[in-house]
Amino acid sequence: MATRENPRSIRIEAYRYELPEERIALYPLSERDASKLLVYQEGSIRESVYRNLPNLIPSGYTLVFNNTKVVQARLAFRKPTGGAMELFCLEPDKRYPDITTAMLQKGDVYWVCLVGGAAKWKDGQVLELVTESGLLLKASLAEKRSGEFLIRFSWNQPSLSFAEVLHLAGKVPIPPYIKRAADSTDEHRYQTVYAAAEGSVAAPTAGLHFTDSLLEQLAAKNIRKEMVTLHVGAGTFQPVKAVTMQDHAMHAEFIDVSRASIENLLQQADHLVAVGTTSLRTLETLYWMGVKAHYLPEAAIGELSIDQWEVYDDWMQKAIPSKEALSSLLTWMDNRKLDCLICKTQILITPGYTMRMIKGLITNFHQPQSTLLLLVAAAVGEDWRKIYQYALDHGFRFLSYGDGSLLWCRQ
Repeated sequence: MATRENPRSIRIEAYRYELPEERIALYPLSERDASKLLVYQEGSIRESVYRNLPNLIPSGYTLVFNNTKVVQARLAFRKPTGGAMELFCLEPDKRYPDITTAMLQKGDVYWVCLVGGAAKWKDGQVLELVTESGLLLKASLAEKRSGEFLIRFSWNQPSLSFAEVLHLAGKVPIPPYIKRAADSTDEHRYQTVYAAAEGSVAAPTAGLHFTDSLLEQLAAKNIRKEMVTLHVGAGTFQPVKAVTMQDHAMHAEFIDVSRASIENLLQQADHLVAVGTTSLRTLETLYWMGVKAHYLPEAAIGELSIDQWEVYDDWMQKAIPSKEALSSLLTWMDNRKLDCLICKTQILITPGYTMRMIKGLITNFHQPQSTLLLLVAAAVGEDWRKIYQYALDHGFRFLSYGDGSLLWCRQ
């Protein structure tokens, strides 16, 4: 049992380690499942590779994958004067209920963006981007916000959806710590083989190591797979800049999970391994939504959504078994005739948090002083230092295109 710690008082400096730049993988290996895999269990560490996963996961377990698909969210515009400006699409405006709806907009759409060189964008100035196919995409500044901008995009081929526009006009948003220009190989390799639901600006990178062959081998071992969706936001790249976590605002991200998936998770609730931190955040969000549904059966969907601090402040003392939570969530959905849950989550998982849904986590090696590293520390305790030092000492490659780990949680 983890020692309960107030997450607000956590000093991010305590989760710092030295990551030499040369240890950051700039390119993926030629074979996805050839990446090294550090296996941690009950304090011990050993080395393997991803293609050995069928021998490392017990038969009868279920791997939970995030099937989000990375969109080509970087757009290189020109000002009327000829100067270049890059827009990075973060998330749809609040006028749309979810990412899918916004992606299907035709003719125009409003999107929250980061803007490179925003100080040089004069009021009323319209940016333009022309593709080889003749698509003309325009960007108008609708609203300035703190560090972000609401942009109205419009295009001259109104039969195209915004998703199709991004395919034609955008570039793959590889992470900022990969200090090179994106190339054609990234369009394929910065995407999982099972990606389906468009909406992320970053890949769920633990899944980049899986191949169709590896998935078939896992199935042959009676290791099931289950798909959930969390659309990854750009906040996943941001190191925590606040001294303590109380001053850090966790980014919110959309989840989309079907009723059938929740039923499957209920049946396998004691044998789940999350593939990636985004899958884990989705699973833990579902658990706490179920807890809320148990105590507040008349709650609206907005009341079930999980904010950054409320699990620690309001709900920890009301925890129930995971199967009971998922059953309550299914009952809540049945009463509203819902086939899927679409909402935002801000769940923050830090040391002091007890995992409710998983036995293990498959994940890459994360940046120092990041919320993802805090999540790893929540799963394995102070042994995160031993794990990361071992990886540094034994030639493991770090971050999105790097190697990974299979971490069995402390029980």
